Amino acid sequence: MRKLFKFLTPPPFWKLPVYVVLGIFVGLGCYVLYLSKAASYLSDNPKTCVNCHIMAPQYATWNHSSHREVATCNDCHVPHNNVFNKYYFKAKDGLRHASIFAMRKEPEVIFILEAGKKVVHNNCIRCHNQLLSDPKLAAKVPNNAHNTQDRVCWECHREVPHGRVNSISSVPNARVPVPESPVPDWLNDYMKETKLENE
Repeated sequence: MRKLFKFLTPPPFWKLPVYVVLGIFVGLGCYVLYLSKAASYLSDNPKTCVNCHIMAPQYATWNHSSHREVATCNDCHVPHNNVFNKYYFKAKDGLRHASIFAMRKEPEVIFILEAGKKVVHNNCIRCHNQLLSDPKLAAKVPNNAHNTQDRVCWECHREVPHGRVNSISSVPNARVPVPESPVPDWLNDYMKETKLENE
């Protein structure tokens, strides 16, 4: 253990530069977490999904659907079989979304991936299980088992809850919550003063 500690401890003449560089990296890392509103992604608040402007159509269509009253984005798009799987899926999907958004590679038309389709289908069944196992429907409706259990839900319910909206341009005037500016007030004030001085 001592050898490991000695190996990881910089020589005396390197201590100050190493600590300064580490401080810069930690500070920049914290600032990036603040700018990206990283803590908001741990919640179930649907407003978190519009931190990226490309999710505005999905938020707007969900906000005008019947699901708004009973389900948030995470209720449908994140697994609920256990806490570990829920946050693992959120982290994996979130890092993929953040990477695509940071590289400006987001597609004009957004489609759900295969893993996401499985999660959404399982959550449909989780919430609507009583409809799928209703004995009255099974007795009266022909092919009820085939219609309710042998297909994915969106074969019939394609427009629930997002409608046919797939692209940013399809709802250009969607009313969505606008994220707050990450620029601190003191910096805004300084920029205004500088602009007034230069004029």
